[in-house]
Amino acid sequence: MSRPDTVVLVHGLWVTPRSWEEWIPYYQAKGLNVIAPAYPGFDIEVEALRENPDVIAGLTVPDTLDHLESVIRGVENPPIIMGHSFGGTLTQLLLARGLGAAGVVIDSAPTEGVRVVPVSQTRSLFPALKNPANRKRAFAFTAEQWHYAFANTLTAEESKVTHDRYAIAAPGHWIFEYGLFANFKPGHQDTWVDYSADRAPLLFIAGEKDHIMPPSVNRSNAEHYKKSPAVTEYFEFPGRDHWTCGAPGWEGVADHALEWALKNAR
Repeated sequence: MSRPDTVVLVHGLWVTPRSWEEWIPYYQAKGLNVIAPAYPGFDIEVEALRENPDVIAGLTVPDTLDHLESVIRGVENPPIIMGHSFGGTLTQLLLARGLGAAGVVIDSAPTEGVRVVPVSQTRSLFPALKNPANRKRAFAFTAEQWHYAFANTLTAEESKVTHDRYAIAAPGHWIFEYGLFANFKPGHQDTWVDYSADRAPLLFIAGEKDHIMPPSVNRSNAEHYKKSPAVTEYFEFPGRDHWTCGAPGWEGVADHALEWALKNAR
């Protein structure tokens, strides 16, 4: 079997595919095809989404998954799927659909059933959750809130540069439904996976200093797969925050993710 020749990069909430702008040419220079699909409605420039965030407020997870699945099924050979933050959740759900040759999730938001809720995660999400009206609209972090949740290892000035370049609003109902309260609802939610099922190999990458999706969340998520026959591994980068795909030293994260995926791809 030939190795995968395509990498699909799935962005998270509060950003667009622009968040992968360093990774795309970096992987292309290694001879890989790279696709960074947008969620439905996220396929316009950051500045336009800031002007009119209502266009994404009603987006659903099932519609997003169906769109990403159509992109992946359009690739000739099963690709490596990598997702950051909520893109990590989506990557887990895509692998559960039988897609991909390997998956890597970076600072992943959890799938249903992960009940670890660190204090820093609560503090990161509180600006959105404190107002129930945010459930029906798109919610954006201020530069200060972004600094705490995403880029806490950077200076305030460095963090503001990343906020100004990449940050958009996120659908508020995603934050409410799949954030701190998901496990208190009856029945399965849109982020449920069968943790015991077979699927492509999966690597969890966490950052020691991540506030919004701390290592304990990613470790717990990975441990939920212990009954699966598929390869599941966990790796933690010391000193890195949630903005690990863009913060200085991101190349080390990109290299580790790709090397693992190529080695373990099925």
